[in-house]
Amino acid sequence: MASLNKVILIGNLGKDPEVISFENGSKKMSVSLATTERYRDRDGNWVEQTEWHNLVSWGFLAQDIAEKRRNYSKGDHMYVEGRIKTRQYVDNQNITRYITEIFVDKMMSLGSSRQAQQAQQNPNASYNAYSSQPQQQYQPQQQYQPQQQSQYQQPVDNQVVNQDYNGDDLPF
Repeated sequence: MASLNKVILIGNLGKDPEVISFENGSKKMSVSLATTERYRDRDGNWVEQTEWHNLVSWGFLAQDIAEKRRNYSKGDHMYVEGRIKTRQYVDNQNITRYITEIFVDKMMSLGSSRQAQQAQQNPNASYNAYSSQPQQQYQPQQQYQPQQQSQYQQPVDNQVVNQDYNGDDLPF
């Protein structure tokens, strides 16, 4: 029977990504992501519940982040795809510990914390997810006004209707 291990998360980075380089040249990126759920309790009060996820990436994504081709920072709103992995290790006190991580396949910024601050400072400007520069809202130069048409239109040219025509030349 087939199975699927796929996770899709949208949340905010809890810290700047950390990249570790190993002797063989490979890189590992790790960062935490917070997802928040809001709901009303029995009394009608809003309750927020935040879940923290440990994200790990190897290979090209970790290398891009290490070389600043992807510049993510604490508070950025992120879209993440990956798979869940649970591993165990023995700590210094000889206790077996388990940790659950999201091995990231795809990671994309939906907006930065800088954009959120700019949006709070200037709520009338809109921001593109790929640029930190505000975009001007569209203002039409002039308002469209349809052309006035006369109530009666003249025929294109005066055609003489043939009185002998009976409509038999139609192709169907």
